[in-house]
Amino acid sequence: MAFALTIGNKCFSSWSLRPWIAMKQLGIPFEERFVRLRTPETAANLAKVSPTGLVPVLDHDGTIVWETLAILEYLNELFPAGQLWPADREARACARAVATEMHSGFRDVRYGWPMNLRRIRAHKPLDAEGEVQRERIVSIWRGCRERFGDGGPFLFGHFTAADAMYAPVVTRFDTYGGDLAPDVRAYCDAVLATPAMVEWYAEAAREPWPEPRPDEQDV
Repeated sequence: MAFALTIGNKCFSSWSLRPWIAMKQLGIPFEERFVRLRTPETAANLAKVSPTGLVPVLDHDGTIVWETLAILEYLNELFPAGQLWPADREARACARAVATEMHSGFRDVRYGWPMNLRRIRAHKPLDAEGEVQRERIVSIWRGCRERFGDGGPFLFGHFTAADAMYAPVVTRFDTYGGDLAPDVRAYCDAVLATPAMVEWYAEAAREPWPEPRPDEQDV
C-alpha cells in the first residue's frame, strides 16, 4: 500500500497536523506532499490535489480521501490494531464525540489563539466566548482522562484520533495559555513529547517562509 499525504505549512496548518501525527504515531510510511499556503498560487495548486481546495488530502493508491475525520476513520479501518478509536464501546463513542466537537467547534479559541509555532510563548487572554470555549476544552480533557485515561498519558490512555484532533489545540495552549493547571500541563506535555510532535516542530522551525510572523495576531 502506498500513501501520500498533502499538507500545508507546518508552522500554522493545524488541519494538516492532525492526520500527519496520527500516521506517524501508527508508524505508517507515507510520502509527504506539500502546498505552500498564503501565496497567490495556493488556490490553483490546491485545486490540483484537493476536491475542496483545502488540506489535508490523503492519496492511497489513487483513492483520494479529504476531510480530517474521514482520513482518520479510513486509517482506522486499514490499521485496526493501532486503535485510533478505543476498543471499548463507551470510550469509542466518547472519543468520536469529542473529536467531532473539535472538528466543528471552538471557533473563538482557534481565531483568538491561532496556531503559530514561531510565536514566543506568552499568555494572551481570550474574549468572553473564547474563554467559555477554552474551559470546555479543559473539561473535555479532564473528563476523558478521568474516565478513560488509565494506562497512558493521553485522553484514552494510548494515543487515539481524539488526541490527533486536539494536537493543534495543545500547541495553542502551550503558546498562549500561560501557566496551565498541572493536569492540563501534563496532558499538553505528553502530546508535545511524542516523537511525531517533536519532528513536526523541528521541521516547522526550518521552514524558510516569513509567514506567519512571530507577532502575528490573526489566523
